[in-house]
Amino acid sequence: MFSLNVPLAPAVDRLAADLQSKLSGFDRVRDRHTLVCKRFGVDDVPDRVASDDRAGGGAPAGGPSPPKPDALDALREDLHPLLAGTDPFPVAVIGIDIFDAPASGSAPVLYLVIESDALVRVHRRLCAAYGAIAGIEGDDFVPHITVARGGNPEPGVVADLVGAEFEPIRWRVHALDLYDPEFREVAATIDL
Repeated sequence: MFSLNVPLAPAVDRLAADLQSKLSGFDRVRDRHTLVCKRFGVDDVPDRVASDDRAGGGAPAGGPSPPKPDALDALREDLHPLLAGTDPFPVAVIGIDIFDAPASGSAPVLYLVIESDALVRVHRRLCAAYGAIAGIEGDDFVPHITVARGGNPEPGVVADLVGAEFEPIRWRVHALDLYDPEFREVAATIDL
């Protein structure tokens, strides 16, 4: 699975690092942080590739998935026109919150709250083209950056984190990164 991610401002990583010492009781504390705009599976690509003449064919509709490098190339080419005309847009980290019952994985999930109407609009446009992953995309999409999850943190610790006040971190997004989690690296960057 690939994801289209928003590059983060350095101040976001500094905030997450500052929180590290306060995350006792969580099973997993993230050392890498992402702001996902949309997820794509290799299986999402064949129908888009098969129906796209400029891709030169691809897997037939309903046929086997293309090899991962072909899927990545097709996805990269497909995203350029879908994102064409998207101007750089503002994003802000405005708080800390928790998912008590996440759609998948262990609970609780401590996350940085993201404010960006433009990011939500880009997400919806991509869901219209590729479909939404039930429970986490489309109408269920909550832009966020996961900091920690799982375990049994003390309620007072969670309340203190959620109630913490800090100056919002604001930045403009000028590109989106197509991320390959298998290799834990950016596989392509799409400028806005």
